[in-house]
Amino acid sequence: MYLCLMSSKQSTSGNPKTPREFIFGPQNYLWMFIGLALIALGYILMSGGGSDDPNVFNPEIFSFQRIRLAPALVLAGLGLQVYAILRSPHKKK
Repeated sequence: MYLCLMSSKQSTSGNPKTPREFIFGPQNYLWMFIGLALIALGYILMSGGGSDDPNVFNPEIFSFQRIRLAPALVLAGLGLQVYAILRSPHKKK
């Protein structure tokens, strides 16, 4: 048992100066943050348009911004997230 513990300690110590490699590169993280910003902007544009009085109808809830633009931004942001995850960080240009 003692030999087993010693051998595992020696094998895990290795070289402490070994550089750690991330799964995603800097460009991947940039695309992820852009996609996240688009998703957040879409949800912000989708909010509002309601009425404080339940007896009064506000037609602003069916505006172009809430029905077309905001969902398109959310879907574009999700598409960018997929692109950022699938993009190879080791690809040379």
